[in-house]
Amino acid sequence: MRRPLAPRRPRIWFEIALIAVSYWVYSLIRNAVPEHEAVAQRHAQWVWDFQQTLGLAFEQTVNHTINKITWLIVGMNYYYATLHFVVTIGVLVWLYRRQPGRYGPARTVLFATTAVALVGYYFFPLAPPRLFDGAEFVDTVIVHGTWGSMASGDMANVSNQFAAMPSMHIGWSAWCGVILLLLARRTWVRVLGVLYPVATLVVIVATGNHFWLDAVGGLLCLAFGFAVAKWWYRAHVHRLPVEADAAPSRRADGGPVVAEPVAAEPVVAEPVAVAVARSDNGSEQPPPGDDPSRSRPVATAP
Repeated sequence: MRRPLAPRRPRIWFEIALIAVSYWVYSLIRNAVPEHEAVAQRHAQWVWDFQQTLGLAFEQTVNHTINKITWLIVGMNYYYATLHFVVTIGVLVWLYRRQPGRYGPARTVLFATTAVALVGYYFFPLAPPRLFDGAEFVDTVIVHGTWGSMASGDMANVSNQFAAMPSMHIGWSAWCGVILLLLARRTWVRVLGVLYPVATLVVIVATGNHFWLDAVGGLLCLAFGFAVAKWWYRAHVHRLPVEADAAPSRRADGGPVVAEPVAAEPVVAEPVAVAVARSDNGSEQPPPGDDPSRSRPVATAP
């Protein structure tokens, strides 16, 4: 089995540039997908019929019920428009500062999740409930004049309106929830991590931006993202070291760790008793095989 890769300390400016460029490329590709409205409407009808077969076509009821509570639906509109970015960036910053060894793998999960979502946008264009002709949904952003959402209003002209499957609001919020649940130490933070994607599911349904099956698609994309990170780093995110400096094969600057030379301890010879043989006339002789010229100093004449 392969050993886990050593984590590398992230560099702040590189990470900011990487996230900005990646989201720009993602937006370009997402919005460049052909908006086949007729196909998107057929797919929406299929999803709606399938959910009715399951007895779980509850989106219209939730949409109409919450739309009657003005303060709540307006708050949900702003939730949908802002927290998708704010919370995700906040979790990334928290990882960067508190658990730099796990930042890179967690970021890889998020990137892989977002990248595979583009496949769904291309091959399965889907009209969101608020644009679905087969049922009467309320576009809550237009009705209540909420600013900031790219799903409705003026921003709809620069955004692909039929990229509803999978839901990256669920994909990203579930990523935040899983990361906080696995890596946060405080219980209340882990609880918020669990509640955040649940609240996001209610919001995307109440505002008419997604069917609940879109949320299932987002979770499948997230599972793919975790699988990619597990394969690349050879370990799950929460199994990797918290500190990037703990890497055995990399320094903080990214270079290889070179082992310091260890000074050898001096070797002290044990005294060896040399048996001295005596000749018959009493003179000392070295043991057999010993060379007197190497064992005794040679006297020279003055």
